Amino acid sequence: MSEGNINMSKHIARRLQPVLWAAGLLLVSGGVAAQTTPAGRLLASNCFQCHGTNGKGPGFETLAGRSSAEIYEKLVSFASGKEGQGLMARHAMGYTDAQMKSLAAWLATQK
Repeated sequence: MSEGNINMSKHIARRLQPVLWAAGLLLVSGGVAAQTTPAGRLLASNCFQCHGTNGKGPGFETLAGRSSAEIYEKLVSFASGKEGQGLMARHAMGYTDAQMKSLAAWLATQK
């Protein structure tokens, strides 16, 4: 590699250093945000329209105060089609098993 190319590489590296530092900061802060905002809470935002922001919505079944196991079992039942093919079945079918567990765990914290 010629000296001109080496100098150009060093120049580019110096210019990119702040950008790479900022990208690293975003990755780290994103990880912190993910730790402070439970995944179940984010998944449960899909439920808020009908069940309310804390599972206490008017007009639809109240989810607040139910156990994680009860909510999870109901989601599995919907996802399997045992509860019919209505709106809740469609929602539940879109979640993985891990997502249903996470969602149920977060909803169970709502009182």
